[in-house]
Amino acid sequence: VQLVESGGGLVQAGESLRLSCAASGRTFSRYAMGWYRQAPGKQREFVSAISWSGDMTYLTDFVKGRFAISRDNAKNTVYLQMNSLKPEDTAVYYCVADLDYCSGSLCTGFGDYWGQGTQVTVSS
Repeated sequence: VQLVESGGGLVQAGESLRLSCAASGRTFSRYAMGWYRQAPGKQREFVSAISWSGDMTYLTDFVKGRFAISRDNAKNTVYLQMNSLKPEDTAVYYCVADLDYCSGSLCTGFGDYWGQGTQVTVSS
């Protein structure tokens, strides 16, 4: 599975961005999808996951209520809608694909395939 993220950019605090991740290669709809992020000087952290059908989603506490994950299997694309962005959301965001969906602590190690990342910068 090849993953290509897009939609990153520079925004002000409180604004929104929508990240997209286009998948190609193997059957997209077989895979759960998700997002990680990594801020400068910090460890990579898991953000969100969505099941292959889209009927189950998981968001970590620090984005719950502000971010939403969705997918369109007809377009082989997964999205991360980010609202009410904060400076601490500044990071490189990576799209991942995995045969198994995860939630909570089970998301450790989630992601068999990774995209190259897209930069999100939120100014205060």
